[in-house]
Amino acid sequence: MSSTVYTFGSELTIRNLLAAYRGEMNTQARYRSFAARADAEGLFGLGSLFRAAARAEQIHANTQARAIRHLGGTATAVVEIEPVSNTLDNLREALEGENFEIATVYPEFIAEATSKINAMAARTFRWALEAEKTHARLYGDAISLLQANQRNSWIGERCDFYVCPVCAGTSAQSSDDNCTICNYPAERLEVIR
Repeated sequence: MSSTVYTFGSELTIRNLLAAYRGEMNTQARYRSFAARADAEGLFGLGSLFRAAARAEQIHANTQARAIRHLGGTATAVVEIEPVSNTLDNLREALEGENFEIATVYPEFIAEATSKINAMAARTFRWALEAEKTHARLYGDAISLLQANQRNSWIGERCDFYVCPVCAGTSAQSSDDNCTICNYPAERLEVIR
């Protein structure tokens, strides 16, 4: 077995990929817990949203794991189960996390991977960034509806969400158009309820 020698850029890129992978694995587990809580509160649409977002985070983690392996690393993560609050607080926590990734985490990771000409890692981070934006929009809408006690809207109804299995972009509506992030065929998006 030969040992691989990495440049500093590859080591930093792998560290960033590992950090993203750990974050995505923990977030998907947390979102699954949030989905169960939303369902228990009769907010079935929000349960569906959290399940769709959990699937999206798993897609991100899978893509990041492939990039880690491509660079010669091993994808590992400790998943920590945290206490779950009420659905409104869970939505606020989820939105805060997505906004942090959008504003800070992924732009920094993209810049580093791009500077080291690591196209696979940069693409992985770009897709995650754009998908997190779709989650943030959906969470923002959900918070507004829940604060206005609009339980008779989609937040209280069982509904479908559409998740791209390539980039994890998430939508509340089906579309004939391909994924707006990666152009994956619309008819092949995953339907999550």
